[in-house]
Amino acid sequence: MKFKIIAIAAMFPLFASAQSSSFTISGKIGNLNKPVTVYLDYKDDGAGREDSTLLVNGTFSFTGHTEGIAVARMSLGHNGEGKQLSIFKGNDDIYFYFSNENMVINSKDSLINATVTGSKVYDDYAAYNKTIGGSIMELDRVANNEFKSGTPAQQKDTAFIKAIDMRFRKNVALRTQKQIQFAKDNPDSFFGLVALSESVGAKMDIERTEAIYNAINDKWKATALGIAMAERIQAAKTVGVGDVAPLFTSKNVNGKPISLADYKGKVVLIDFWASWCEPCRAESPNLKTQYKLYKDKGFEIISISLDTDRKRWLKAIADDGLTWLQASDLKSLTESVIAKKYGIGAVPSFFLIGRDGKIIANSDIQGEALNKRLAKMFNN
Repeated sequence: MKFKIIAIAAMFPLFASAQSSSFTISGKIGNLNKPVTVYLDYKDDGAGREDSTLLVNGTFSFTGHTEGIAVARMSLGHNGEGKQLSIFKGNDDIYFYFSNENMVINSKDSLINATVTGSKVYDDYAAYNKTIGGSIMELDRVANNEFKSGTPAQQKDTAFIKAIDMRFRKNVALRTQKQIQFAKDNPDSFFGLVALSESVGAKMDIERTEAIYNAINDKWKATALGIAMAERIQAAKTVGVGDVAPLFTSKNVNGKPISLADYKGKVVLIDFWASWCEPCRAESPNLKTQYKLYKDKGFEIISISLDTDRKRWLKAIADDGLTWLQASDLKSLTESVIAKKYGIGAVPSFFLIGRDGKIIANSDIQGEALNKRLAKMFNN
C-alpha cells in the first residue's frame, strides 16, 4: 500500500533563461549492468524531452542543452521493465532541477540514495528543500516507510493507516506554509517562484498569491513557470465558489465532443486526473460509489484526463472500471487549454458545479467531503 496522497504534476513546468553551453548528467550506480536502465525526462522552456541508457558497470551519461533551468525526473528500471512501469512503481526515482552544468550522480545501489555534485542549480534546489522541510517525495517515503514498518495486523488497521495519513497531511500543510514564507523572503531566487507555484492549490488565496508574485524578479516572471503562474492567478479569479464554471468542449474516448454546456441542469463534478497519478486513481473507488448512488438523481461526472498517451489513458479507464464521461485532448497539465481555464496546478483537482452552472466547491471536494456534500444535496 502507498500513501502517495498528492501528485506533483506541477513538477513539469519549465523555465527559460537564455544559456549558450550544454549539460552533462553522468553517474555511477554501483556495478549494475543491463537490463538495468536509467530513464531521464525533463522539460525545458515548456518543451518535453526524454532519453534513456543502459548501465554499463554502473555508469551512465546524458548530454544536451537547456534554454534555462529545467526540471527533471530520473528513474531506474532495475529489471528492464520499461520507463512507464518503472515510473509507476515509483520505487527508485528522483526529481531535480538542473541547467547547463556538469552534474554527477553517484550511489552504491540506487538513485534514491545518490549524492549529486557539480551543479549550483541542484545545490540551490537542495537548500530550498531543506528550508521547507523536504520534497513531497521525501515526505511520501516517510509515510510509506511508517506503513511498511507496521505489523501485518497494523497494516490492516484503519486507525493505524489514518494516523499515518494525518501525519503526512500535517507535514504537507507545514511544508506549504514554509513555501509561502520562502517565496516572500526570496523574490530574487528562481526557487522563490517554484515555492509559490508549488504552494498554490485549487483554492488559491488570490490577494496573497498575487502580492507575492508581483514582488518576484521580472526575469523569473518571464520564464515559462512565471507566465504559467500569472495565468493561474488570472484563472483563479474566475473559478471561485459562486463563479460560473468556464465552459469547455473536449473529446471522449471515441473522439466525439463532450461539452459542459450540455449538462446544465445537472450537478456536475469535474475531475482533473491522469493515469500516472496514484492519488487520482485512489479516489476512483469512491467516485464509483457516489456515481452509482446519484447518477439517476441528476449527478454527472466529467473526468478530464491530462494524459498525453492515449493507450495509457484508455487502459486506466478500463482497469479502474470508470463508467462516467471521460474526455481528453491528450494535452499535458501545462498545455491543456481546459486545465489553464481552471487554473490547475496539479492533479487530482475537482470542481463541483451546481444545476445553475455555478461552482459550488473546489480543491478539497473529494473523499468524505464530497460524499457529505452530495448526500446533503440529493437526500434532502
